[in-house]
Amino acid sequence: MRQPRPLAFDPIAEAKHHWEANGWGDAALGMAMVTSVMRAHQVLLARVHAVLTPIGLTFAQYEALMLLQFSRTGQLPLGKIGQRLQVHPASVTNVIDRLEGKGYVERRQHPDDMRTTLAAITRSGRGIARRATAQLNAAVFEQTGLDDTSLQALVDVVTELRHTEGDFS
Repeated sequence: MRQPRPLAFDPIAEAKHHWEANGWGDAALGMAMVTSVMRAHQVLLARVHAVLTPIGLTFAQYEALMLLQFSRTGQLPLGKIGQRLQVHPASVTNVIDRLEGKGYVERRQHPDDMRTTLAAITRSGRGIARRATAQLNAAVFEQTGLDDTSLQALVDVVTELRHTEGDFS
C-alpha cells in the first residue's frame, strides 16, 4: 500500500487555530495535544506493523512474547499477562490462541493451582521474538527521528499523563 504524500502544513496546528478563532480557546491546546498523541500513535503503529507483518506477528503478539521472554521462567498465568499488558482477558486469550497456533507458546496447567493456565514461550517463540526485536530495533526503536534528550522528555511527559490518568499508581 502506498503512503499518501505528506501535507504541506500541519493539520493539527490548523485545527487548533480554528478552535481558538471560534471561541474554544480554553480547549484548543488540549485538543491539539490529544490529536497529536493519537496521530503519533497511528504513525508509530504503522511503522511497527510494517516490520512485524512480514514476520507474521501483530504488536500484541510481540508484546506477549517479550513478556514471556523476560519472565524468570518463560511462563506466566494468562491473568498476569493481561494485567501486565493492561488488556482485557478476552484479548489475552485471543493473542495466546494465535501464538499457540503458530507454535510460539504452549498452554500448561499451573503446578500449584489447577484453576490457573500458564502460557509458556517455546524455543521457536524465543527465536521469532529475537528476530522481531532485532528488526524493530533497527527500523523503529533506534530510528525515532528524535535525539536522546527529546526522547527522554517525551517519555517523561507521556508517563506523567499516564500517571495522572490513573494508568498506574
